[in-house]
Amino acid sequence: MKSKASLPSQGEARPSRCPDNSAFKQQKLPAWKPQLNIATVLSTFFLTGAFCLSVGVCLVLSANSVREVQIDYSDPCSDCSKLRENSSNWNKECHCSVNFTLKEDIAGDVFMYYGLQNFFQNHRRYMTSRSDAQLLGRSVNIQNSRCAPFATYRNGTPMAPCGAIANSMFNDTLDLFYNINSSVIQVPLLKTGNSWWTDKNVKFRNPNAYNLSAAFAGTARPPYWQKPVYLLDEEDERNSGYINDDFIVWMRVSAFATFRNLYRRVSRTRQFADGLPAGNYTVRIAYNFPVSKFKGRKHVILSTVVWSGGSNPFLGIAYLVSGTAATLMGLGITAVHVNLSKKKTYFQK
Repeated sequence: MKSKASLPSQGEARPSRCPDNSAFKQQKLPAWKPQLNIATVLSTFFLTGAFCLSVGVCLVLSANSVREVQIDYSDPCSDCSKLRENSSNWNKECHCSVNFTLKEDIAGDVFMYYGLQNFFQNHRRYMTSRSDAQLLGRSVNIQNSRCAPFATYRNGTPMAPCGAIANSMFNDTLDLFYNINSSVIQVPLLKTGNSWWTDKNVKFRNPNAYNLSAAFAGTARPPYWQKPVYLLDEEDERNSGYINDDFIVWMRVSAFATFRNLYRRVSRTRQFADGLPAGNYTVRIAYNFPVSKFKGRKHVILSTVVWSGGSNPFLGIAYLVSGTAATLMGLGITAVHVNLSKKKTYFQK
């Protein structure tokens, strides 16, 4: 509490709170101010509209040129889905297959995706249920992370990796076969190089140890996994653990309930040097990921890419809508200006 001696008397002038009278504090610095007139306004609207329309047309045509085949295997694998709904059957294998025909060749690089429908990854608690420090290979106290209830088991053993995202990782195995002249040829698929470079080399790291099993000693797999994290790729240790491409791709969650993730790339060798030839194909699935409880569906997508990306026309449509709106606004302003000019000329006469 201030004393009476510290308070200013009635005769004393109070200190001014106005900023200094300088060019900077009084905003008197020289600046460029656009002089708007009818010519500049209309040219801006029409040029913006022409630019957006041209870009939108290019993007839509590019998206339509993508060759894509989508195979829904939810119904053909319904028996396996029922088996997987019972958690006691987690160690039982179940296989199914789907046949399809390519009427035309798919030339160029061909990418295989798995698609999920009605699987919501954008829930706030689901998105934060992970430990980035653990995924960097650091020794952390998982109990203090946001991974609960998928952090530790009742006996205190930490889960590796922890969290709901990792626990729900897509784990169906998809193989593609080419049927020609009563023979079956397995299409070679590349399982590495499918994740972002920054994720593979910056955001994900395995703990330091002389081998992976020692690096993850004292940890246990998540409850819904069939094998520990250091056995995700038993053929290539450089693609196992936290730096497994399938795991990294899954950990980048989607904003929508229907999404697709890159699974494999077709290796351009032998009969597939130019892509996938026309003919009969079979997708064989080792079914492990049930979706019937949340009324979901699963797809296998074979697709090419172009300079603008995949077959999603959303960006092109957005440019077309923006260009159309700008052009219509310009036409509206032109009509208003012409109408006012006529009235002004009439009254001057």
